[in-house]
Amino acid sequence: MWLLLALLQAAVLPARPCEAPAEAAVAVRALSARLLGLAMEPGQDADPGIYVGLRLGSEHDLSMEHSYLQRLQDAFQSRYGRSLHAASRQSHGHRHRNTDSMPETGRLALYLLGLRASCPPPDPTTQRFPVTWLKYYLEKDWAGSRHHGHPLTSYYQYSLGVLALCVHRKRVREEVIQRLLVAEQHRRFGHVDGNAVDTEAVAALAFACLKKEQHIRAGLAAELRTAVHRTRARLVEAQSADGLIGNAFSTPLAMQVFIATNTCKTQPAYGRAMAALLHHLDSFTSAATMAQALLALNGRSYLSIASMQCQKELDTLTPIFLEPMPLGPHNMTVRLVVECPVPGCPQQLLYDSLVSAPAGASLLDLLRAAPPQGSKNFTFETQDTAYGPFLTSVQGMAARPKERHYWQLLSGLGTSLQMGVADYRPKDGNTVILRLSKW
Repeated sequence: MWLLLALLQAAVLPARPCEAPAEAAVAVRALSARLLGLAMEPGQDADPGIYVGLRLGSEHDLSMEHSYLQRLQDAFQSRYGRSLHAASRQSHGHRHRNTDSMPETGRLALYLLGLRASCPPPDPTTQRFPVTWLKYYLEKDWAGSRHHGHPLTSYYQYSLGVLALCVHRKRVREEVIQRLLVAEQHRRFGHVDGNAVDTEAVAALAFACLKKEQHIRAGLAAELRTAVHRTRARLVEAQSADGLIGNAFSTPLAMQVFIATNTCKTQPAYGRAMAALLHHLDSFTSAATMAQALLALNGRSYLSIASMQCQKELDTLTPIFLEPMPLGPHNMTVRLVVECPVPGCPQQLLYDSLVSAPAGASLLDLLRAAPPQGSKNFTFETQDTAYGPFLTSVQGMAARPKERHYWQLLSGLGTSLQMGVADYRPKDGNTVILRLSKW
């Protein structure tokens, strides 16, 4: 009965030119309902990326989305609901350190995208201060380039910040735009392993948004159009034989570029990417990754937020609550290796031990179960991101963004894992390598 209702509902929804084919409507609706269920689970911090995924869907639970927005505002307004001057004055009293800490450019940008997706009144206070903070972060973030040749955070976060300002119709200084254009022209978006798809995609979205702005002079608009064309071409080149662009999790973001530039119907790479995304839907198990996938499946991009009207929205979505994946009755044994080959490491091999955990456990569960080696306990830290938990420190060695260090997840064969620590589930006898690498 549920399947029949889903099919009937899908039949009456207005089609979008870039959305998943009609035969996939049931699977897409089920993923939306599952995301809604995950968002409603108690004890989870509100995530602006999840809210954006819900708001850009074809169907909604408007009451739940309103409650989720309230949670987001409670979390962000306590930090960004006051002026820079007031925060700086308080930071000297050691109660708040927003102005002294690492810029939260990407997370604040996602929050502003979420606010705009709620169709708020024009320029309310809830937006004004966060916009000011984001502009401040973009300048503070870029200060890192004078010493390190790149933003303090990353070009991904910097591009997302520029995109959020553009979607909010806030004027972006030409100097800020030129910083991204120069980085694109000199191919500075890549990592050491060649995976620059996420950054290329977000930068292309920022360029595509900016070139439509009325205050952009003609010459700069031409540069932006050229940059969009180049980055889109590189995304096509990055597509593998199986249709994925980069990997399963970067593919939806890359697809947004074709959606935003109205080339989803004329570019064959988009159709192949959509087929690959549908084939890999089971890989999207966390709320953060589901939200990213649903944007592409619904034929929407971050630029779609700028034209949202929030009228006549279908208030018909009901959540699906799934039991957690059961752990097997037997244990598995996985070899966990931690390598630190960069300057400053006390030794290259920080950890090498067999770890026992229930069959079906995630890599995150495995790290929690890792035993001491000698007299030293196994330690690690994570940070929440748009894609779920991101490994930031292992055995006391932190990934230092200023030096472009990150913890890379590898198989025993040295190939990069295509999932995060919360999604990847090793099998008995596997080897997992955590390697501190340089972008």
